[in-house]
Amino acid sequence: MESIKINNVSFAYEGSGKLILKDISAEVKGGEFVGILGQSGCGKSTLLRLLAGLEKPTRGELLIDGQRMEGASLERGVVFQDYGLFPWMSAGENIMLALRQRFPDRNKQDLKAYAVEMLKKVGLEEGVYRKLPKELSGGMKQRCAIAQAFSIDPPVLLMDEPFGALDAVTRVRLQDLVLELWAQGNPKKTVFFVTHDVDEAMILANRILILGQSPGNIIYECVIPADKRPARETQFEDAECLKLRTELIRQINRDVVRHVG
Repeated sequence: MESIKINNVSFAYEGSGKLILKDISAEVKGGEFVGILGQSGCGKSTLLRLLAGLEKPTRGELLIDGQRMEGASLERGVVFQDYGLFPWMSAGENIMLALRQRFPDRNKQDLKAYAVEMLKKVGLEEGVYRKLPKELSGGMKQRCAIAQAFSIDPPVLLMDEPFGALDAVTRVRLQDLVLELWAQGNPKKTVFFVTHDVDEAMILANRILILGQSPGNIIYECVIPADKRPARETQFEDAECLKLRTELIRQINRDVVRHVG
């Protein structure tokens, strides 16, 4: 189980002198599903890039199971809003690229069979393996990206608004798919999921962080016990769910008013 400690992390792009994140601290247990909420510009995606090892903290440190994080790693899978698929490669070739890096000693036939299995697992037909990304709908491309991320079996999964550009029906289906894949994990993956959508965060996450802005910092945090997780069917009827939803929206709006004023 990959536990993650974010220890007083601040970040500014080199030469800018302006902090994007300031004094971020959190301890996340292995297997938690963490939703990260906040207004545009508060540093949600920057925090994810730090966790992915694509950027280095200006101050502070990131630890995984007590070890300092150094650069990108196949131990941390990433799913972006723009799918992250190379357009000149078929869907299957995109997955194979990741698999060959993760399992260099396995033969091509076995890896191809595994890639096809992952496509089927996310609800796609075997024929999608040969299709280019331009031949796929947005929802199909995001399913391919999810298949690619889960195929390398990383203990930590980072998802940056992966469903933000999708229609409502496709979004719900993919939310359920990710929850199903996460729940099936043994052990469960540690997931960080960036979103603007309070309802999405409540459906997916068992822990929610809200980032304030200028510079980004954690202004609110809550843990949702397993027996209190919102169900999609009763999300807008259950009194406790509605209370939490109202509080999350209040925290975000209060941060907006504070900075607008």
